[in-house]
Amino acid sequence: MSQSDFSTGVFARITGRVQGVSYRASARQEAKELGLRGWVRNTDDGAVELLIGGEGPAVDSMLHWCHRGPKAAKVTQVQTREATAEELDSLPGSGFAIRR
Repeated sequence: MSQSDFSTGVFARITGRVQGVSYRASARQEAKELGLRGWVRNTDDGAVELLIGGEGPAVDSMLHWCHRGPKAAKVTQVQTREATAEELDSLPGSGFAIRR
């Protein structure tokens, strides 16, 4: 799968109360509903990171969702940057994974 398969790709880092509140599982469900590919993972410092690739409007919708997350989450910040070509090339061929 190459980067040309996506209209856009984004790496995001979400901070706040985002671990232990089903953020990753909820993010995977949201991404699947939006038809995005990628992954989400917890970090050792209490944040959540995700890498998504897909059509622009779907990526925008996912980033909007990241600012609120699931009900129990309390998001304080979402930092984003454009995904690199190498990151996009590393995305799974289909689906959205929870990484440990």
